[in-house]
Amino acid sequence: MNLHEYQARALLKSVGIPVPDGDVATTPDEVASIAKRLGGTVVVKAQVHAGGRGKAGGVKLAKNADEAHEHAEKILGMQIKGLMVEKVLVVPAEEIASESYIGVIVDRASEKPVVMVSPAGGVDIEEVAAQTPEKIFKQVVDPRYGLLPHQAMELGFELYGDVKQVRQAGRIMQLLVRAFWNAGASLAEINPLISTPAGDIIALDAKIVVDDNELERRPDIAQLRDVSAEAASEVEAREAGLSYIQLDGNVGCCVNGAGLAMATMDLVKYYDGEPANFLDIGGSSNPEKVVTALRIITSDSNVKAILFNIFGGITRCDDVANGIVTAASQIDITTPIVIRLTGTNEDEAVRILRGAGFEALTDMDEAVQQAVKLAREAA
Repeated sequence: MNLHEYQARALLKSVGIPVPDGDVATTPDEVASIAKRLGGTVVVKAQVHAGGRGKAGGVKLAKNADEAHEHAEKILGMQIKGLMVEKVLVVPAEEIASESYIGVIVDRASEKPVVMVSPAGGVDIEEVAAQTPEKIFKQVVDPRYGLLPHQAMELGFELYGDVKQVRQAGRIMQLLVRAFWNAGASLAEINPLISTPAGDIIALDAKIVVDDNELERRPDIAQLRDVSAEAASEVEAREAGLSYIQLDGNVGCCVNGAGLAMATMDLVKYYDGEPANFLDIGGSSNPEKVVTALRIITSDSNVKAILFNIFGGITRCDDVANGIVTAASQIDITTPIVIRLTGTNEDEAVRILRGAGFEALTDMDEAVQQAVKLAREAA
């Protein structure tokens, strides 16, 4: 679950990390009122779960309250990567002497959190990793002790030469690890972490991604979910108990089991196709899940072919087949569907599908190649 910037800032502030003053608003009048209270030049920032807000016109400087009001009128209601801006964050514009990056992620290799820092702040850390990996420094965190002071200081010296700033940065790193734990996060980052001309270190921007598996234990964090800022298809999938992530390809995938779903996507890529999504209907034998899955896939205009890849174990092939037939009767599906079924009640599933005019394959490679071909021909 992604948190808005204003929510992430609040979590950082709650553990003692210095963040600039500011407030969130939903109307231009509220923006003007906040800007007037803050005084001086302010920044009006769109609050959506999408990158590239600045390039899309969602981040604007305003010299006074009237100008902030004008910017808010344009930003509120605009679309950024298909998401409507319903809230903006208004913060004072800071004088910046330098920009750095600090973040905490879960590292699969060490199976522990890792603190990453870079003196190249203000840009995507992925870009820094690709172009100047030597500017990224890491420290594995022992979950029993957290980030120790000497470890934080060592990382701080990679960012600053002034020992006073090193101490400030080190303390912020330790507090960021605490915020990471408190939120049940998979990612917590400050980008940029700035130094001011006076020598103060401040968290200018914040991003926190919460592990969905932690939400049941943290109802206070779960309440921060903003459904209106998420893609409608992902909300529908979550409410139906489906694992769904939309991608940029044209082969819609509906698979049972995360491992098979990943293998299916890999195979689509292997045969020079592009998966349009990750969609795992799980081990349930509920045909209604299949109906919902098809509704979600067909709502994506980029999908030119739909691939079902079902390996029946707990999931019964005949239930999936019934779901496909039911969906075809409820939804006007013009996109070609390729179906691969094998396993529990496979013969019954084939009979059901053929009775409704569908064909079923048993070979995974053949099905993927056929789906990729159909998508390419329809593109």
